[in-house]
Amino acid sequence: MSGNTFGTLFTVTNFGESHGPAIGCVIDGCPPGMALSEADIQHDLDRRRPGTSKFVTQRNEPDAVEILSGVYEGRTTGTPIALLIRNTDQRSKDYSNIAQSFRPGHADYAYFQKYGIRDPRGGGRSSARLTAPTVAAGAVAKKWLKEKFGTEFRACMTQVGELSLPFESWEHVRNNPFFAPVADVSRYEEYMDALRKSGDSCGAALRVQASGMPVGLGQPLYDRLDADVAYAMMGLNAVKAVEIGAGFDSVVQRGTTHGDSLSPGGFRSNNAGGIVGGISTGQDLEVRIAIKPTSSIITPRESIDTQGQSTEVITKGRHDPCVGIRAAPIAEALLALVVMDHALRHRAQCGDVDSGLAPIPAAAP
Repeated sequence: MSGNTFGTLFTVTNFGESHGPAIGCVIDGCPPGMALSEADIQHDLDRRRPGTSKFVTQRNEPDAVEILSGVYEGRTTGTPIALLIRNTDQRSKDYSNIAQSFRPGHADYAYFQKYGIRDPRGGGRSSARLTAPTVAAGAVAKKWLKEKFGTEFRACMTQVGELSLPFESWEHVRNNPFFAPVADVSRYEEYMDALRKSGDSCGAALRVQASGMPVGLGQPLYDRLDADVAYAMMGLNAVKAVEIGAGFDSVVQRGTTHGDSLSPGGFRSNNAGGIVGGISTGQDLEVRIAIKPTSSIITPRESIDTQGQSTEVITKGRHDPCVGIRAAPIAEALLALVVMDHALRHRAQCGDVDSGLAPIPAAAP
């Protein structure tokens, strides 16, 4: 199986299966000399970890990360960093009744047709469980970018099912299980309670942002920063759409308003989402993603088995009624991995370039 490595200079190779003994990743290309410990990584893993509220899967994995290589006396050495996360709460018997059938909305059918074999336990390689190593790698990238440029990454939920979430403050995001930017989440708790009782699931939309961005990351043609951002976000399980900046709202805007005016004091707007011509402007990267409803539900659905015969599928087990609830730290990590890779690529080609023009502020006062 190919396609398990992400990046050009800062590469991440992901390994493992949902119900295997462990999952993890190998990071290659991390600059040497950065202080790094398990604690630097564990914080983001804890934000993504399952079993943390009644609104997410009750599979209770500690997701304790182990650094196996690439760090000596608390600092990166420049050699590959191997990160391991052991699986401790698998319940494979929940999948015995669907081992010979295909769950609608899951990768089961396409996976089986492609490889001729599949691990049905928790989705195997196609499980969202494999986003944990992504978050771990993203934490390493975040740390380097924060120390080098002051870049910070954050994400919040902007819609759950039919309910929109008005943006109040980033400060609220850390205080509720929805990563919601609102102070009162009781409405969304009631919505999710009703959804769980009905045996159904829902989708979500998230906003992902990188602030403190350097100018000049990305290339003008095939290696555009926005193209790689979209590529990364579409690699997150269940993502069906990606918007950058104004996104689809650009269709109804006029050129007089969409183009982000520049002034000595900074940019007047950010419809471009921080990227123009495939290259970062120094403004905040603004990304939105749409996540489909969870495919694992207890409602009976029509399908076929591995013999091509008609069957009915009921997916038992422990599943997120809305996978978007835990997607914020994963989306942050993916954006950080893209920015990290492009930062190293920019340094390699254009590290000595001086345009003679000081960057203007990301936003005018």
